[in-house]
Amino acid sequence: MNTFAMIGGLAGGVGLFLLGMGLMTDGLKLAAGPALERILANSTKTRVRGLASGILVTALVQSSSAVTVAAIGFVNAGLLNLSQALWVLFGSNVGTTMTGWLVALVGLKFKIEALALPLIGIGMVLRLTGENKRRGALGMALAGFGVLFLGIDMLKETFSGLSDDVKLPEGDGIVDVMTLVLIGSSLTVLMQSSSAALAIALTAAQGGLLTPQGAAAVVIGANIGTTVTALIAAIGATPNAKRAAAAHILFNLLTGGVALLLLPWLIGMLGTLREWLDLDSSPAEKLALFHTVFNILGVILIWPVAASMTRFLEARFMSSEEDEVRPQHIDKTVLAVPTLALDALEREVRHLGGITLRAMKHVLTVRAVTLDELARDRQVVASLNRAIAEFIVQLNRAGMSDENAHRLPELLRVTRYYEAALELSVEAAEAMRETTDTASVGLPIIDDFRGKATQSLDVIDPQSGFADASAREAALRNTEDAYHLMKAALLAAGTQGRLPVEPMDACLRAGSALRRAFEQASKAVHYLARNSESQIGRSDSSSHQVSTGRMA
Repeated sequence: MNTFAMIGGLAGGVGLFLLGMGLMTDGLKLAAGPALERILANSTKTRVRGLASGILVTALVQSSSAVTVAAIGFVNAGLLNLSQALWVLFGSNVGTTMTGWLVALVGLKFKIEALALPLIGIGMVLRLTGENKRRGALGMALAGFGVLFLGIDMLKETFSGLSDDVKLPEGDGIVDVMTLVLIGSSLTVLMQSSSAALAIALTAAQGGLLTPQGAAAVVIGANIGTTVTALIAAIGATPNAKRAAAAHILFNLLTGGVALLLLPWLIGMLGTLREWLDLDSSPAEKLALFHTVFNILGVILIWPVAASMTRFLEARFMSSEEDEVRPQHIDKTVLAVPTLALDALEREVRHLGGITLRAMKHVLTVRAVTLDELARDRQVVASLNRAIAEFIVQLNRAGMSDENAHRLPELLRVTRYYEAALELSVEAAEAMRETTDTASVGLPIIDDFRGKATQSLDVIDPQSGFADASAREAALRNTEDAYHLMKAALLAAGTQGRLPVEPMDACLRAGSALRRAFEQASKAVHYLARNSESQIGRSDSSSHQVSTGRMA
């Protein structure tokens, strides 16, 4: 085989494999999105269950990154603690070994044309006839399977004729092993896919280009190479995402280091284990077995130190959490699973709402309002608003089902309500600085308005859970009534000469601004509560339909 044909075959095979893997993963994630959420939310109460759910979901969607993102999303939501999430992540490392078995047992054994081409054809028919439906997502996954197998076949053909012409390190000495580990790591970093590096190692071993021990060193290198991907993904991510990335890095480095130290003995042990499992003697199956065994070994090694690791990680990456200007729940990593990204987006909007209501309470309860503090809150809300708007654009481009897509404009509307509420609070604070102590002119009704408005803010606080609709309506009505009583008292005091015109006007402007700010915040929480109720209803309904009503 000439050099050009070899390079073309390798590049084409890897390209088809990555394209197929991408289509398959995207389709499976869309089709199994609700199942992924339910499994992770309900099956992580113990280490074993968390580990099992990580293995199961990763095998289901063929994407450890999707499972990692889901786990991070649940930690940010408070549905999982970091300890539970880590076991899901460790399980995903074991679950991703299913790719190796897929290559070894299907891709390298069957006549590819007889399997891949029908899958592509059937998959595209389902995709074209089921646009934006689960059937279409499954069709995309089937077509992805077919393309993936074509890539494996091309890699197999490329490597099968190279064993006599190309010599790679045998993997017997330390230098050889480390060279192959470096090759595996480099392949993973360059292609941003450990699965592709694994497929290359398996097909190269099957074609006689690599010895089993040499191919095992490449697989170890591929696992270590994923730590670079995790490091890149953690840049600018939420604190929980950084902790998850750190756990992934520690797990893979520990597993890879121990596997390298025990490499000759593991290869020897696999021969006995292969016979016990009644597997044939093909290098690809032996390598897939090695990949599974050394990841399970990593779980065994991490088991006794997991609690200490969790405490160590929880004490790290605190600075970003304390900086309110940075989003706490949304980052580029959660975009991989649109359903979870949407939930993270809603949590970020509620976080923005909490900051807005805190500023409103400050204006209502503090006599000498510090405009510097309000200016800081205004900057925080404006920054979060921009980040949320950019995230919504990215999420919309990522693609999602029709039943979820309608939530995006409503969430954007909510952020505008909160931003308007904060601007009105600043306007009220500036007006209040022009007033004197109105209590000296016998107007306790102003304090009554302040008190009732402050109590009502607790009812519409999006971070403390949603009160029912009747309680929210009562809070709005009480604030409205208190405002009108205050307005009447101020106008009476002004006409009777008990209050000069300038402070009267300033109090009226402050009260009007606060009343309108409360209305904006009430509208925001109405939409958020309705979205939350729709999500609960969809989870309980087999059809998973989302309410499409509009607020009058």
